Amino acid sequence: MQLPGRSIAPWLVIACAIIGAHAAVQTDPEMRSIPLRTHSLAPPYLDSDMASRWFDFGGDTLIRADQYIRLASDRPSQEGWLFSRAPLSATNWEIEVEFSIHGSGNLHGDGFAMWITKDRAVPGPVFGHKDEFEGLGIFFDTYKNNRPGVVFPYVMAMMGDGRTKYDQANDGKANEIGGCSARGLRAASVPTKAKLTYFQDKSLKLQLQYKTEDQWSTCFSLEPTTSMPLKLPNVVYLGFSAETGELSDNFDIISVETRNMYSTGGSSSSPGSKQESDNRKAGKIRKEQSSGGWVWFFVKMILFAGVVVGGYVGWTMYRANKRTRF
Repeated sequence: MQLPGRSIAPWLVIACAIIGAHAAVQTDPEMRSIPLRTHSLAPPYLDSDMASRWFDFGGDTLIRADQYIRLASDRPSQEGWLFSRAPLSATNWEIEVEFSIHGSGNLHGDGFAMWITKDRAVPGPVFGHKDEFEGLGIFFDTYKNNRPGVVFPYVMAMMGDGRTKYDQANDGKANEIGGCSARGLRAASVPTKAKLTYFQDKSLKLQLQYKTEDQWSTCFSLEPTTSMPLKLPNVVYLGFSAETGELSDNFDIISVETRNMYSTGGSSSSPGSKQESDNRKAGKIRKEQSSGGWVWFFVKMILFAGVVVGGYVGWTMYRANKRTRF
């Protein structure tokens, strides 16, 4: 019975690969992105005049042009910030940040934050930025004050209305709209990254990479509700800040990649005219029809080959049994 195994297995592998590829095409969300240079950062960070064209920084922030932007160093009472000069005008966007939290000693704090806010570069008590902010704050909190049952580091989001204070005493518990524990985020053995994706009035999602390289875990995924509309101010800036207290750590920003997200399906966020949208839809239908016919042809060929091989094996076994009987 070795012959059937050798003949059928390759066909099954091909069938699985083709069907899997077809499924991937069908589940493609048809999203595209455009890099936003004005809100992205990479070494050497600074221009020839030792300044950044697109970002301002201040406080205790240090820049090592070949490695990192250090918002706060592993020393007590540090506070630094980094903010975009231009507002983030994209309706739908994705921001991918590589960062590093590390330092000496067994106790460490306090944390750093990522900001999408109307308030730009205003130092204050919330991870180095002002309180009562208007917009979105993502907090990477490395020191536990008073939040029983929660493992730190803890990552959480707060939507500020310009009037509500951050619940400092309870590590933001009263303000949280989404969050997750991220044990191992500090001093991880792989590059640590955060990916924040926002579609206006539709969704907000944060993914983290810190356990395995190129493996993302969802920290939270939110949709708007009556009490939480996920609406940002009309004008917002992208920024980062960090602070240390009696306990400290190094809080480094390695790179920032911001992308304008849009759909090729002809939504209001898609570039181009209605005619171009209609053409894309028609092309997509033709492509799917062609792809579906091609896959079905191969499936039928595989089934036919399976019947032929099975028939041949059955006939061979029948003849062998007949000879043995006589």
